[in-house]
Amino acid sequence: MGLLTFSLNLTLDGCVDHQEGIADGETHAYFTRLMGESGAMLWGRVTYELMESYWPAVARGDEEAPPALREWATKLEAKPKYVVSSTRKDFPWANTHHIAGDLREGVQNLKDATPAGVLLGSGKLATELDRLDLIDEYKLLIHPRIAGHGPTLYQSGLPSTRQLDLLSAEPLHNGVVAMHYRRAH
Repeated sequence: MGLLTFSLNLTLDGCVDHQEGIADGETHAYFTRLMGESGAMLWGRVTYELMESYWPAVARGDEEAPPALREWATKLEAKPKYVVSSTRKDFPWANTHHIAGDLREGVQNLKDATPAGVLLGSGKLATELDRLDLIDEYKLLIHPRIAGHGPTLYQSGLPSTRQLDLLSAEPLHNGVVAMHYRRAH
C-alpha cells in the first residue's frame, strides 16, 4: 500500500490561495520532484478544473512557459490523475480517472493499488480525507508571506487535533520552507 501525501503551498497565516505563493522555478522544481516520486495525483474537481485549464496547453507548447514549468506540465500530462467529484463525470485530460461513490473506499483502493504513493493537492479534499484518517504525510511549502485573507487550510475544521512528527524542514533560496511531516500514531 502506498502513502497518501498531502502537498500544498500556504502562507504563514494559512492562506491557500494559489495566487499568494511564490511561483518560481524553485517551487516548481520541488513539486515536479514530488510528483516524480509518486505514483499518481489526486485532486478534487475544483483543483482539477484549475489545472486542466492551463497545464495541458503548456505541455503541448500552446502556452509560453519557462523550462521548469514546461517540465512540470510534460510530466503531469503523463502522470495518472484521479479526481473526486460528485458533480462531474467526464474528465478528458490524458490519464485522468474519476473516483466516484464512497470516498473512503475509493481513496483507500487507490492507495492500495499505488505502491509509489499518491500525491494529494487539493485543500478542501484534504479536509475530507483527514476526517477519514486517510492522509499519511504532509509536505507543505510555507511561503514567507501573510496574505490576510482566505481561503485557509482546513477552514471548515477537523473533529480533533492531528499530531504530526517533523521529518524534515528545508529552507529554499526563495525564502520558502519545505516542511515534511508524518502523522503520529
